[in-house]
Parts: sequence; structure tokens; C-alpha cells
Amino acid sequence: MDRIIRITLGIFMIVLVAFVAFAGYAGYVGNAYRTSLSSSYSYTCTITTDSPLTNVTLFIPVPADMAGNSPVIAQFSAHTIAGVPDSWKTELYDTGKATLVKITASSIVPPAGTRADNPFSVTLYTNVTSNRVIDTENPVENSPVFRPVQNVKTTACNDNVTAGSGARCFTYLTAVFADYRANPNAAVTITSSLTGRNAWNIFGPQENEYQTSIYVVMYGDQKGWTTAGGNLEKGIGAYDVPDISP
Repeated sequence: MDRIIRITLGIFMIVLVAFVAFAGYAGYVGNAYRTSLSSSYSYTCTITTDSPLTNVTLFIPVPADMAGNSPVIAQFSAHTIAGVPDSWKTELYDTGKATLVKITASSIVPPAGTRADNPFSVTLYTNVTSNRVIDTENPVENSPVFRPVQNVKTTACNDNVTAGSGARCFTYLTAVFADYRANPNAAVTITSSLTGRNAWNIFGPQENEYQTSIYVVMYGDQKGWTTAGGNLEKGIGAYDVPDISP
């Protein structure tokens, strides 16, 4: 009987020690994740031209979620987006289906030496901290992207993206409005991108993210809407975390 009691107590102690060790490990991991977690967005919008443009009006999609919330609305509204020339005016428009930034300028005149193989670019940019975890696995449904998102198609990921566990890549279509005068051979390119990233440190730095961008090239005078191509890479990085819910 004493032997049975000793064996029982021994098993109990082993289970107790294992439970305490597991609880301590789980507590450390959870605390390390919560205290080191940071979420942020990086946004850029670049307008490139190889020729002078006059009477310029552009409507370019701004990344927003399905409810119209955007990480860069406050910066545009406060005119704190970096890189905006003093002669440009920016205003936000919500169409109900998309959030757009209207850019107006009497002219965009590239410096001397600008040509097709050496175009002139203006880049607007900002980095924004998010106060909640970003859904990087389902951004079209739950995070900011360039809307409207149409004609979504699965595509192969590039080499930089395939390193992310479970990464999936897509193309889609959206639209840009442009109204300006230019010579017939003028080439204007508009690109815009957003990266949403979560980063933390549990026994070493880790992160996950999604990336989305749009791209359009236009030639000569413009007056109307033009289809822009979009790319989306989601689920990039690590997802073995205590809690990734927003």
C-alpha cells in the first residue's frame, strides 16, 4: 500500500511540475507577445511623368476597409502626408464604394533633363501605427486595400513572397481618374502601395504582413477614368502566435 501511495504521489508531482512548467511557458510566451507586439501601415503614392502636364486633376484610390476606414485619412485631412509639393492641393472623397484622394495642380513641370528614360517622379508617403492587430490573412474583407476591388484572380507569388508560410497572391482591377493636358507622347505613371505589418518578439523577432499595390500608365491628354491593375499578397510571414485576432 505504501508503495502504491508513493508511486501515486510521484506521478502527481510529475504532472504538477509539468503543469506548472507549461503554465509558466505559456504565460511567458503570451506576455512576450503582448508586450512586444506592434502593428503599422506603410503607404506610398508615386506620380511619374516624362513631360509637362497642365490643368491637372487626379482621383486616386486611397486604401480603406469595407466600412471606409483608412489608416491615411487623418494624415490627408491634416495635410501631413510627406512629399506633397506646396503647389498641389489634396482633398478626400468618399464615393460609398471607394475612398479617393483628389489631387489638383495648375501644372506639373519636370526639371531640365527629364525624358522618357529619365522621368520625373513625386512620391507621397507616410507610416502609421495601428492600435489594433492587422488582419493580414484576409485584407480584402477586414483591412484597408485599394477599392473597388474587381476581377480578382489568383496568381503565382514572386520569390520574395513565397518565403512566407501560407502566402497567397492575387491580381485585381480598380480605377483612376485623370484630367490634364499633355503632349501626345507624354507618359504618366501612377503607382500606389500599402503594407500592413504585425511584428513581435518571442525568443526572437517575427512578423506577418500583407502588401497591395495599384499601377496604371497613361499617354497623352487624359479626361476620364482609366482601369488600373492591382496586386495583393496576403498571409506573408509567421502566424504561430498566442492571439492574432484584431
